[in-house]
Amino acid sequence: MCHHPDYGCERHFHHSPHHGWHHHWGCVCSPGFVPRRFPTREEVIEELEEYLKQLKAEAKGVEERLAEVRKET
Repeated sequence: MCHHPDYGCERHFHHSPHHGWHHHWGCVCSPGFVPRRFPTREEVIEELEEYLKQLKAEAKGVEERLAEVRKET
């Protein structure tokens, strides 16, 4: 965590299909120093649920587009 609350640290999770889950910290209070922290079980669950929600929304969009294309023919 950031040593100075005025500077603020940011935690970033992101998923890459080729590289799995990544967890990054960004802290401006100590240039070049990035503390190592692993996500908790709850954080992993939260991120996976959000990712699933995004995938379902994308799948719905694909289904809608497919239905449109089928109507055109």
